[in-house]
Amino acid sequence: MRMVPGPVLLFGSGETAPGSTAMYEAVFRYLPPSPLVVILETPAGFQPNSALVAEQVAAFIRRHLRNHRPRTVVVPARKRHTPYSPDDPAIVAPLAAADVLFLGPGSPTYAVRQLHDSLAWQLVQARQRQGAVLILASAATIAAGAFALPVYEIYKVGADLHWQPGLGFWAPYGLAPVFVPHWNNREGGAGLDTSCCFMGRERFTALQALLPPDTLYVGIDEHTALLIEPATGQARVVGTGRVTEIQGGVETVWAAGTTFALDRWGPFHLPDPDPTLTAALASVAPWQPTAPTPPPAVLELVAAREAARRRRDWATADALRAQIQAQGWMVRDTPAGPEVVPQD
Repeated sequence: MRMVPGPVLLFGSGETAPGSTAMYEAVFRYLPPSPLVVILETPAGFQPNSALVAEQVAAFIRRHLRNHRPRTVVVPARKRHTPYSPDDPAIVAPLAAADVLFLGPGSPTYAVRQLHDSLAWQLVQARQRQGAVLILASAATIAAGAFALPVYEIYKVGADLHWQPGLGFWAPYGLAPVFVPHWNNREGGAGLDTSCCFMGRERFTALQALLPPDTLYVGIDEHTALLIEPATGQARVVGTGRVTEIQGGVETVWAAGTTFALDRWGPFHLPDPDPTLTAALASVAPWQPTAPTPPPAVLELVAAREAARRRRDWATADALRAQIQAQGWMVRDTPAGPEVVPQD
């Protein structure tokens, strides 16, 4: 019996903004009690603070979706050919047990380089095919498409306009969309058009000319997400903005709350069984949860708080406790010293 793939939630931005809770609720309703949420660090793995970036997502989920009692695990699969490789079965094993898989901000092209044909990416696809929820945000939304927009290279470095191959997540579904988050970005103000994921309309029009004319582009506004449900063959716009679809020169705009059929994007179908993905699941040992360990940034705050308490600087100690809680952790003072646990 073929399993039905799980829903996919694609954020345009705002995946850790307070207003995004309702967007998460749209997929958490599919989940069992106390779901295991696995956050893959890879898209931001080139950043020295990638662990903190991932932990902030974990803290947000624990805090804002506490009614679901989520368990969170961060997978530090940062770079190939290092001790934190996305091909290391011991590191990526939690992905094979995930109820929710999250990949978020960072660099789209870096994510593609590190994940293409990796064990981590195979496990992500395998679990989603088995029914797990997949949440992609920002760089990961771009990377998963048929082509990836090199945002950093063009916007920050000044590279010539170009595309790079994406991870092609949707190819087994018969689709080849190119996703563009931050579609209505306005950070540039009146002097610089930063819409279309910081490209601006003029540059984005030039970028379109570099791909085949029938390419499907899907722009997702900020603080907006597109919920794709393979089981029903439908997509729904959730959040506060809109989704813009461009194909063959025709632009269609879908407002929040709108539902449309995926077969308008191409010959949508459920994927055929993939022996490679089955083998990937079999290649990792069953994962068992361990007691969560606070990230280094939280431990530094705890140490600073202890120093303030020894000085009897209670105001500073209280402020540091608040910072620790903002990261999703609680400090319990015991005779043996501070105990740091995730917030309920």
